[in-house]
Amino acid sequence: MPIRHAVVVGAGIGGLTAAIALHRRGWHVTVCERAAEPPTTGAGIGLAPNALRALDTIGVEAARAAGSAVPTTMGVRRANGQWLTRSDTADMAARYGMPPIAVPRPALTAALAAALPSEALRYGTAVTAVDDAMGRPTVRTAVGPDLPADLVVAADGIHSPLRRAYFPEHPGLHYVGETAWRTIVDAPDLRIPAMSETWGRGERFGVTPLSDGRFYLYATAVVPAGSRSADSRAELRRRFASWHDPIPALLDRVGRLDPADILRNDLYDLAAPLPRLHHGRIAWLGDAAHAMAPNLGQGGCQAIEDAVVLAHLLPAGDGGDGGDRGDGTDAVPAALAAYTAARRDRTDAVRLRARRVGRLGALRNPLAAAARDLAVRAVPNRLALRGMDDLFNGFRLPG
Repeated sequence: MPIRHAVVVGAGIGGLTAAIALHRRGWHVTVCERAAEPPTTGAGIGLAPNALRALDTIGVEAARAAGSAVPTTMGVRRANGQWLTRSDTADMAARYGMPPIAVPRPALTAALAAALPSEALRYGTAVTAVDDAMGRPTVRTAVGPDLPADLVVAADGIHSPLRRAYFPEHPGLHYVGETAWRTIVDAPDLRIPAMSETWGRGERFGVTPLSDGRFYLYATAVVPAGSRSADSRAELRRRFASWHDPIPALLDRVGRLDPADILRNDLYDLAAPLPRLHHGRIAWLGDAAHAMAPNLGQGGCQAIEDAVVLAHLLPAGDGGDGGDRGDGTDAVPAALAAYTAARRDRTDAVRLRARRVGRLGALRNPLAAAARDLAVRAVPNRLALRGMDDLFNGFRLPG
C-alpha cells in the first residue's frame, strides 16, 4: 500500500505537533506555511500538564527541546500587590505529576520544526484553496504544483480561510472586548520567582518567568475593537506604572524595546462551536477549530491535544495496521469522525470557560470588581487548585 500523504496548512504549534505525530505514525507529511521563515520574535507560551503529557506521548520533551522555567508560585493579584489566590508549583507537580512550564514561543516552534525532516517544511507557501470534492483532497498553493493528499490538517489559525470556505454559515469570530499587548524583556537581575496575573478594573497584567532570565509579559485592557495608540510603550506605562512591584521595573525594560517587539492584538474567540471538526478528509485543529481567549493559557495546549489525538486515531501511514475498516474501505473518514467526537465537546467547554474567566478579569465597575476580588480570596487555595483538574488531567487518548 502506498504511504499516505498529509498536508498540514500552517506551521504554528498545533500544525507542527500534528506533523510530528503523523510523521511518527508513518505518514509522509508536507507542512505549508505562508510566512517566509520561522518566527524569531514573539511571545511566550505556558505549557500546562495536559499539553506536556500529550507531547510526551509522541516523544517530544518540551523542556529539553525549548528550555523551561518553573516558577515557585502561581496566582492572581490585585493592583496593590495583594494575592487573591496562589498555588505552589510543588503542590501542582504533586497533584498533576508535573508542573506547568513556560517557554519562548519561537524556541518551541523551532524545536518542533527540528523534529521533522527538513524537506517536510515549506515556508513561503501560501495555501490558496483545498479541493475536497472528489474524495481525495488537492491542495492548491500560490507557488509550485498542486499537492494531492490523503488528509489535510487545517491549522491555519484564528482567521482560518479553510474554516470560512467549508463552514460558510458559521458566525465566525466574536470580539471579547479586550485588546492585548505581549512582549519578552531581559530582566535577570529582578529575580522574580512567581508567575502572576494582576487584575485591576478592566485591565490585567501578567508576568511569566522564562528559562533564560527573560520574562514574558502580557497586558489587556477593555477597549473598542481596532483601537490603537501611537506608542504601545507609553500606553503601557500610562495604564500600569502605578501598579505593584515589579511591574514598574518591568515597564522600564519595555521602554527600551523596539516598538516592533511589542505585539498588540484584539482578542477574539469563536462565536459558536463548529458543527464538526472535519469535512471529508480535512480536519481542523487549534485556533482554526476552536479559537479561545487566552485567559486559561489553554489555546496552545488544546491545539497540542488536538494534534496528538488526531494522529492517534488515524491509521498508520504505511498501512502497517491494515489501514482499512476490515471491508476494504479506507479508515481515514471514520477516524476523522472519531476525532470530532473526541475533541469537539472538550475544546468547546474550555472555550466557554476561558470566556467566563475573561469577563471576570475585565470587570470595570468598582463595586463589581471589589466583589469579585472578595469572592476569589474566599476560595481556599487547595480548592482553587482542584478546580483545574478537568483541564490539567483532561487529556486522554481514545481507547
